[in-house]
Amino acid sequence: MFAPTKIWRKWHRKINVNQRRYALVSALAASAIPALVQARGHKIDGVNEIPLVISNVDEVKKTKEALKVLERFGASQDVERCADSKKIRAGVGKTRNRRYVIRRGPLVVYDAKLSLDKAFRNIPGVELAQVDRLNLLQLAPGGHLGRFVIWTEAAFAKLDALYGTHEAGSSSKKGYSLPHAAMSNADLGRIINSAEIQEAVRAKITKVKRAPQKKNPLTNNLALAKLNPHAITVKRQEIAAAAKRAADKAAGVAKRRAAASSKALRAQSKAFYKNLVNDDYTRPTTA
Repeated sequence: MFAPTKIWRKWHRKINVNQRRYALVSALAASAIPALVQARGHKIDGVNEIPLVISNVDEVKKTKEALKVLERFGASQDVERCADSKKIRAGVGKTRNRRYVIRRGPLVVYDAKLSLDKAFRNIPGVELAQVDRLNLLQLAPGGHLGRFVIWTEAAFAKLDALYGTHEAGSSSKKGYSLPHAAMSNADLGRIINSAEIQEAVRAKITKVKRAPQKKNPLTNNLALAKLNPHAITVKRQEIAAAAKRAADKAAGVAKRRAAASSKALRAQSKAFYKNLVNDDYTRPTTA
């Protein structure tokens, strides 16, 4: 088997405690916003208020009693959604003790177990968590905020002591206080477009300012003149000197051609050729 799963794989990732707490309180805050809860897929149309806090639920001992409690507070629709979603898992996982998959339903958070866990644990999609050991994987399954959370009265009252408030820090976590929002009003677009801000801001710039094109002074004379005004004079002198050299060369060539075409030179050439082709011509011997 190629690349099997090894026990020495890095299965776990260490995250800073403050970072984990930040994610946890963010998930708790998201569970109190109905829009985020509905966006996650929970059916909470019949729930009167979010977050849902139920008193005297610790006395529930039977599953049928727990179902009546959920139906009375409008949470039974979400349980039915989970029960209808149960299906056989695709893939080989069905042969590895995880044959079925089901959607996540309500999360019941309690303070003391008593008989509560036995009453709710067999309801499809319902999970339980102790308020002192809240799990981010349960509050935001799959990284999606907005889990439908059902609180017992004792568990909900204990949150201030666990995580503190904006006025006081936590009493059970040393040196921890809730993260404060940077803005009291998060509607940034409304703030910017308000009349007070628009009166103070600078007017919109409508004139288009284009960047000038950069010229190469080695190939552009105007750019070279800006850097060195005397460079144009030097170039003109070089052009004039080159023209003078060309004119002098042409005059010299013309002069030599005129001298070559004189009568005396032509007569001398004819005499030399005549002696060259003469039969009596003998090569002079050297003394």
